[in-house]
Amino acid sequence: DAGTLATNSVDSAELIDGSIDTAHIAANQITSAIMPTGSVLQVVSSTQTRALTTSSATYVTVGSLAITPSSTSSKIMVSYNSGICYQDTNSISWYAYATAYRGSTNLGRGSSGIGGLTGTYHTSNAKDDLGFNMSFEILDSPSTADAVTYYVKLRINNTNGVFVHDLDGYSTITLTEIAG
Repeated sequence: DAGTLATNSVDSAELIDGSIDTAHIAANQITSAIMPTGSVLQVVSSTQTRALTTSSATYVTVGSLAITPSSTSSKIMVSYNSGICYQDTNSISWYAYATAYRGSTNLGRGSSGIGGLTGTYHTSNAKDDLGFNMSFEILDSPSTADAVTYYVKLRINNTNGVFVHDLDGYSTITLTEIAG
């Protein structure tokens, strides 16, 4: 019994699986290296409130965030959510596409990106504004344990432009490391 065992006389070789409950494991003993595949290892998030406007037909950066993976086998879930406002000055068809880049690598489908909005808007009133939610998620395998920066980029097909998190709105970028 515990009264007759010498200090440090029992090590892991003498223990059977399941014999130690979580109440007896020190918090600093659970590391990312022993977490099973699919476990969430860390989450970093950024909220951006500065309103941005773009009318570019090529991708422009609307936000960025960095993460340092625990292992080269880790995967990173890139999540983005933002309100955008499209300002119409006449009846037109339009689109806005968003994508994520890891460094200079587009993780989406080229010019179509990851997520997009498209529509035709007819108005007799100049300067009508349309509000939408733009969001996407994509799972990436950066294959590095060095810091990685992800960029969220947006493009639109006309010069009227879109306003990203306009009117006291905000956008969020969240990076979730998942054990591989």
